[in-house]
Amino acid sequence: MAIPLSLGVPRSRGPQSLLAELLSGTAAVDPAGGGALGPRVVPASALLGAAGTDAGRVIVGLDVDPARLRTSEQASYEAVRFHLDCPADQLGDAVTLRLPSPLAVFVTRDDSDELGLAETAQHLADAGRIPGLASGHSVGEVADFLAVLAHADVGYVARARDTTEVLALLSGTVASLRGDDVRAALAAPDPATLTALIPEAAEAVREVLLGVEVHDPVLVARELSDAGLR
Repeated sequence: MAIPLSLGVPRSRGPQSLLAELLSGTAAVDPAGGGALGPRVVPASALLGAAGTDAGRVIVGLDVDPARLRTSEQASYEAVRFHLDCPADQLGDAVTLRLPSPLAVFVTRDDSDELGLAETAQHLADAGRIPGLASGHSVGEVADFLAVLAHADVGYVARARDTTEVLALLSGTVASLRGDDVRAALAAPDPATLTALIPEAAEAVREVLLGVEVHDPVLVARELSDAGLR
């Protein structure tokens, strides 16, 4: 059953607005910027051997065995999430990892993989893991992926090349929750639909789309603001 999202006269949003800490990247950003700028992505390897430093709130990219984070000297940090790039044939091992914060898994694929994007997302959601959505998938694949996540409890995280892709993800997520045409929303995102969301609807969207990694979060945040989104 589709979840109805009310559209109406915009009201002043609280901290859980549509863009609140939506964007992350590898570059450090000024925390005072607030708004759409979220924690940066830091490789786990960069935290090792950095005892005495404070990395703050970060998303940890698992490029080393996570057991090393429990046994090695490292920077102090607060892990908002862990992100893992995982070959499809190692998915079973990935979902068994035990970590102190939620784990998002980006499955790297090739033509020999039997499961599609939506099937992989369902497998991860059933295991209580957050599906990761990389850039470069077709509109149909993303629409099927969102059909799974609209009815799951875990949400998803994404990677996008630019502001246009971020708008498409937001629009597609809204459409999937409302039961609208997701493919049309992905192909031709309408910022006006997003700016019309009341705070409760915006918060519902962000419970599904947990965050987006982009190359330049400051630039994307500014372009989203120029499009009328806050």
